[in-house]
Amino acid sequence: MRTGSPHTCLIVLRGNSASGKSSVARALQATRERDLAVVGQDAVRRDILRERDVPGGVNIGLIDTIVRYSLDHGYHVLLEGILYADRYGPMLQALRADHRGPTHSYYLDITFGETLRRHATKPLALKYGETEMRRWYRQRDLLPDGRETIIGEDSSLEATVQQVLRETGLAERPAIVGDLQ
Repeated sequence: MRTGSPHTCLIVLRGNSASGKSSVARALQATRERDLAVVGQDAVRRDILRERDVPGGVNIGLIDTIVRYSLDHGYHVLLEGILYADRYGPMLQALRADHRGPTHSYYLDITFGETLRRHATKPLALKYGETEMRRWYRQRDLLPDGRETIIGEDSSLEATVQQVLRETGLAERPAIVGDLQ
C-alpha cells in the first residue's frame, strides 16, 4: 500500500537506549515550522499502550499506522526509537518500500560504556541502571538491507543534526505549513 507523496520525507533514527535519538529528533523538529512529525517508539509503546517491547507487540502496527497517516497528510516524518531489527525490521522495510518520497535511515552507533555515561545524566537513571541497560543493549543492531547510515559516538548533536538535514534535503526544502492545520 503506497503512502506519502514524492514531497514527503521519511527519516528513521535507530540506536540503543541513551544513544541520543530523542535529542536529535527534538533538534531536527526545531529546525522546521510545523511540518515534521516526530513519532517516538517510547511514546507509542510505553506511554500510550504501556506495553513491554516484545516480538509481535501491538505498538509495531500502531507505529506503522501513525507514520503512514502522517505521511499521507503531508507531513515529513521522523520515526525514532531503539526499534530492534528483528522485531521492527519488517515494518520498517515495508514503510521504505511503500513510501513515495525519499526515505533515509540512520543508526546511532554508541558503545556500551558511552551508553552508560549518557544514561547517568538522564532523569530515568533513577528508575533503571546498568543491569537493565546491559540487557537491552545490542551492539550494531543494523537492519539487514544495509541501507542505514551509521553515525558514531564521536559525532556531536549539532554535527548529527546538520548531517541529517543535509543528506535528507530538509535544509533546502521549504516548510509545508499551508496545508497543515
